[in-house]
Amino acid sequence: MIKVRKFLAMIDFGHTLFGLPFAYLGAFLAIPGIPSIKQLLWITVAMLSARSAALCLNRLIDRRIDRANPRTEGWVMAAGELPVAGVWLLVVLFFVILFFAAGQLNLLCVKLAPLAVLILWVYSYTKRFTWWCHLLLGMAVGIGPVGGWIAITGQFAWEPLILWMAVACWIAGFDTMYACQDIKFDRARGLYSIPARFGERGALMFSAMFHLFTVAFLILNGIVLHLGIWYYAGIIFTGLLLLYEHIIVTPGNLARVNFASFKINHYVGLIIFTTTLLDILA
Repeated sequence: MIKVRKFLAMIDFGHTLFGLPFAYLGAFLAIPGIPSIKQLLWITVAMLSARSAALCLNRLIDRRIDRANPRTEGWVMAAGELPVAGVWLLVVLFFVILFFAAGQLNLLCVKLAPLAVLILWVYSYTKRFTWWCHLLLGMAVGIGPVGGWIAITGQFAWEPLILWMAVACWIAGFDTMYACQDIKFDRARGLYSIPARFGERGALMFSAMFHLFTVAFLILNGIVLHLGIWYYAGIIFTGLLLLYEHIIVTPGNLARVNFASFKINHYVGLIIFTTTLLDILA
């Protein structure tokens, strides 16, 4: 049980709610309506396995960097609390589950699964060569709504790309804010990040800009898909949450950055999904 708890801590299982509601949102909007229980089940399995594989990969690839960082030296893989070979086996297992879940949905999902694997793998290296790593993280996680849409329709469409960019900008915004804690370390190690490149004030401006784009893309999504008042109420509520996030985290005052980055953003996906569902049912 101790190993299980260590594993769940490593993959931040409690943060699953960040991306999963948006994957469901893509599925619900594709109909529009309520997908079958079977479809929702396999979308859930695919998302959980992909996210678990991604977190395992990230912690494996970054374990030496995390070990050198005083803020992260106590993280599970950095502290050597789980065997490296065992976690690599878990990565393979999660990818097998991802492919199996895709196969239960449709053929296009199976064909696109290798691309998802590649995106998840490549992201873990991006902080070594580009300060756009935050947006690339957002795009990796934000592919969930596109996957949810394809899981239902079995074909490409341009409409879910708008929601993809909304999620990408949202995640890039709070990840940029969160990374302000590591400015000195990233600069000393030659790592790339928006805070390391532009400083704390510049990074928080980027974060605010990303979140403005989030709201803009959400509005555009509503216009394109002809959504109604409940959906836009969700956008207003989300916008107020993001505004509050930027009020409590300011240059020189990062005391509440963890609360702003994770606690507040826990609710964004749930709010948008719930209000969109109300809109669809209405």
